[in-house]
Amino acid sequence: MTATVASPALTRPDGSALRVLVVDDEQMLTDLLSMALRMEGWDVQTAASGLQALQAARDFVPDAMVLDVMMPDLDGMAVLQRLRHSGNDVPVLFLTAKDAVSDRVAGLTAGGDDYVTKPFSLEEVVARLRGLMRRAGTAFAGGGEPILHVGDLSLNEDSHEVSRAGTSIELTATEFELLRYLMRNQRRVVSKAQILDRVWNYDFGGRSSVVELYISYLRKKIDSGREPLIHTVRGVGYMIKAPQ
Repeated sequence: MTATVASPALTRPDGSALRVLVVDDEQMLTDLLSMALRMEGWDVQTAASGLQALQAARDFVPDAMVLDVMMPDLDGMAVLQRLRHSGNDVPVLFLTAKDAVSDRVAGLTAGGDDYVTKPFSLEEVVARLRGLMRRAGTAFAGGGEPILHVGDLSLNEDSHEVSRAGTSIELTATEFELLRYLMRNQRRVVSKAQILDRVWNYDFGGRSSVVELYISYLRKKIDSGREPLIHTVRGVGYMIKAPQ
């Protein structure tokens, strides 16, 4: 019996989970795909229609999409055309029950990156997505550099050293975890509920004041006297990003 060699885990270059948006109006299919992709350690969201897919693409900012061709409201081709027109170049793997050569050509000509016909194996979809994200430069095999960067701010996940513009910054364990979570999601707004769940590991329930308190601690240490990196998006949450 031949031993199976596991594929190396893929992540974003900063070590955070790759995000994949699965779009299909068959819930059983999206459930199966979501399960397979989450087993890869990826963050997965689903949409059941073309309009939902466009909204999810804006909010979730996926690293790849699995997109069914035949869907309610907007079909997959129309969804892709709108994405490309808006400047979104996310890699797209089309799913369809059609297997005619003309359908494949139409999907790729519209700006799709690959094409799988139903029925398909989950292993094939995972393998094709891995290839798409590697070629797009959004996927990185584990074991790389453990340092996160946002502008002149750096955080070493192994040594827990933090510095800005070469100046060392001392953080408590909780402050470090909060900063790491923000940096792994740079330029993405994260809510107080998400921060509580990921940093403090308990459900949101009127405890938002602790998040506000620790954000203020971080700002005093990271941003005081410098151009701010940590930003409040009123009514939504917080985001860290480098100055333009």
